[in-house]
Amino acid sequence: MKISIVTLSFNQNAYLREAMDSILSQGYPDLEYIVLDPGSADGSRELIKSYGERIAHVIFETDRGAADGLNKGFARATGEIFGFVNADDLLFPGSLRLVGEFFESHAECDILMGNGYIIDAKGRRIRHCRARDFTARRFFYGGSRWLQQSTFFRAQIFHNSPKFNPENRTCWDGELFVNLATLGARIEYINADLAGFRIHDASISGSGKMNEQYGQDQRRIFRQVHRHEWRTTDELLRIFYRAEGFIKSLNERFQAQRESAGR
Repeated sequence: MKISIVTLSFNQNAYLREAMDSILSQGYPDLEYIVLDPGSADGSRELIKSYGERIAHVIFETDRGAADGLNKGFARATGEIFGFVNADDLLFPGSLRLVGEFFESHAECDILMGNGYIIDAKGRRIRHCRARDFTARRFFYGGSRWLQQSTFFRAQIFHNSPKFNPENRTCWDGELFVNLATLGARIEYINADLAGFRIHDASISGSGKMNEQYGQDQRRIFRQVHRHEWRTTDELLRIFYRAEGFIKSLNERFQAQRESAGR
């Protein structure tokens, strides 16, 4: 199956080569790689140009933010399966082969979520994330675990969706997957580590500079899905799902320790 991967680059030269190499070195036979840069001033564009024809489409034009840029990238994509990897993140070796094989053998799957690691600025693995329990309901209450970098979806469901919301500047990925789930997309999970999500001082997640806007975006999406403001019952559900997630995480660690001890 043809897989299209989009990378949006903006002044991330320190990590960009590692990100692009992690995708282009997959060895996947039918990969379409698309890279966008709306106007970096740190040498990123020169680096992108140096890859020549290894990148199927290079888009150097301004956009209204990351969500708008991703929409432009996927408008050029011709693959059956879509994924997007930020310029400071990376795919682990062999990930696309696993993704392609899974979609080939699971025709009912619309969205595939895999595992991965939170990594630091130097690429060191900080914390493991095992994808589970993604629904529109659980998303808001912290009852699911997932990594955008380890998530892939069929082109058809994306084209039939509202796509990325250009007005969302903090969690455009979460809004997309909530919308897809609300529309009935079928989500499956693969127990494999597919990608690394890098958190560093300049990233949205690492800097905390967009936390207030993130909260506003989350509340807006919540209202759209649930048709009401956050209530006491919603807070109680959040506490329940967080506690459930903590117990599941402890169980996963215990099982991992047992498996490691048995080797």
